[in-house]
This record gives sequence, C-alpha cells and structure tokens, in this order.
Amino acid sequence: MKRENVIGRANVEDTPELEAYYRELEGRNLGALWNVANEIEPWYPQPKSVPMHWKWRAVEPAVRQAAALVSAEKAARRVVMLVNPGRREWSAAAGLLYTGVQVMNPGEFTSAHRHQASALRFVMEGRGAYTVVDGERLALGARDFVLTPNGTWHDHGVEAGGTQCIWQDGLDIPLMNSLDANFYQVHPDTVQAPTGLSREGWSKPYSPVFLYKWDQSYAALKQDGAVHEYRNPLTNGPVMPTMGARLQLLTKGTAGEPVRHTGSVIYQVASGSGWSEVGDQRFEWQEKDIFCVPSWSTYRHGAREESVLFSFNDFPAMRALGLYREDWEIKA
Repeated sequence: MKRENVIGRANVEDTPELEAYYRELEGRNLGALWNVANEIEPWYPQPKSVPMHWKWRAVEPAVRQAAALVSAEKAARRVVMLVNPGRREWSAAAGLLYTGVQVMNPGEFTSAHRHQASALRFVMEGRGAYTVVDGERLALGARDFVLTPNGTWHDHGVEAGGTQCIWQDGLDIPLMNSLDANFYQVHPDTVQAPTGLSREGWSKPYSPVFLYKWDQSYAALKQDGAVHEYRNPLTNGPVMPTMGARLQLLTKGTAGEPVRHTGSVIYQVASGSGWSEVGDQRFEWQEKDIFCVPSWSTYRHGAREESVLFSFNDFPAMRALGLYREDWEIKA
C-alpha cells in the first residue's frame, strides 16, 4: 500500500487484525480500495511506458534477417515489433499504441484480412510496394503515408519487378484489446480483386483518402510551416477516430520549447538528423530512427540539419473521451 499523509488520501496503518481482514477479502475476490487508491488515482499521469529510442542501425539487421528466416505466407505479416519494456504485456511501443517494421521481398504478398484495430503505414524504403484497401489498389513509394482504417479489407505486397520494401506499421491494437473490443477476420479469397471504391455520400468515420503521397505532403509541410497534420478532407479532422498523424519540420540549429500532454506519440525520422530530450533522456537521432514519447512526458526536439519527423498519436481518442490536456509552459 502506498500511504500519503495528506487529507483526502489513503493513510491506513497496517495491523495484525487488518492483515487478517485483507486475507479474508482476497479469498472472496474482494479488496480494500484504500490499499490501492493512491496508486490507481495518481496526482498526475504515471505511464508505465518509458521513453525509448530504436536506432535504425540496430533495428535494420533484425528486419533484414526476418526476411531471410520467415516467409511472408507463414508469418501472415512479417513484422519486427518495437516493444516498450514497460508495456510488454500489451506488445505496445508507448501507452496503448503498437508499432513495428514490416519487410516484404519482390513478388511477396499478404493474404487479405480486416480487424477492429485501425492501422496506418509510413513507407521507409523500396520500390514496387502496393496495398489494396476495400478493393482500391494503391501504389506506394518511399515516405508515403497510407491508411487501413478499422473494418476495411486490406492486403499488400511488392511487385515481382520491385525491390525489398520496408515500412512502419502503426496500430491501436493495445487500445482495442484493453477495451475487449478487438476482432479479426480473414477474407474469403486469398487476395482482393481490385474493383475501385466509390466516395459518393461518404459517411464513414475515417478519411476517404487512404493514400497521402510524400511529395504533396512535404510541399504542404513547407507551406504550413512547422507542422502539417494529415487530415480527413471532408471534416478537417483526424484521419481516423482513434489515431492521428503529422509531419513536423525542424530547421537547422533550432530547438523547440519543452512541452507535455496526455496521449502517446511514436516518431520516425523521415529525413535529417538531430536530437530529442524526452523526460530525463536525450536521443541523438538519424534518418529512419524511431522513438516514443509516453503520455505526460516533457520533451522537445532540435535539429542539426533541416529535418522532418513523421509521427502518429492517440490524440483523437484522447479528445473524444475528453482526456486531452497539454502544458506548453514548463520550466526547463
């Protein structure tokens, strides 16, 4: 029990009689709130996730090795997960966000499936990759951003004439599992036959745009300035109900102000090099590195050269639940 000598907080001293009482409660699948209240109702968020930096030079060999050891068919999705030591029970990278790096060789493809979890991908390298989302076939290039919203049928692969392709997957699988709301279904056919998808009268809760090409997104970032949000063009809101994504431009030699907020963020370095201070850690990053910012962690970024950070977050879910909060005025 975590005791606090503060009015309104649990501060019960143990006695032999109470210890016997607690054992009786446990035997009846009961418990005393005052023994856990100060832990389950903290003064401010106490994330189990810790700041993590996955350097590409360490991740890349494992990803390449996976392509040689396991077939895409047997693995269903050949992915090297990025797991936070504090969230191993959820296979999460930070908070209730999952991420991993998927690799596919020329001529390989995945079987079509769908799930309750929302998914997104940011292409890291390669030529000839494609995805099919609810019958719409999309060609993918480096740094393209693509959605496979919850409930959509999707499969993907690499053309026989392409190169080995690698992308980062981001999903809210841990959130769906924590809510006991996850589903998974395999398509009756191995892969979808591309048919196209009508946007007429679109009323679905996610963006009708599934593919955001890098050239257009980068041009919009340069025009917008520091941050470009990927948005649903019909609502100007986030691309999906539970996850958002953005690009952030960092100019050479500049450092941002410290910030913190509820909600977790997973970053990938789209280009450039620089550093980020997250909590009490400092990450020196390069292109393709991935790092995370757990909820309510103080952080800031700086660039050694002009750099672009791609990131995805759970802010839409936080806002929908009325839980989003930020603090931009933190003493360093």
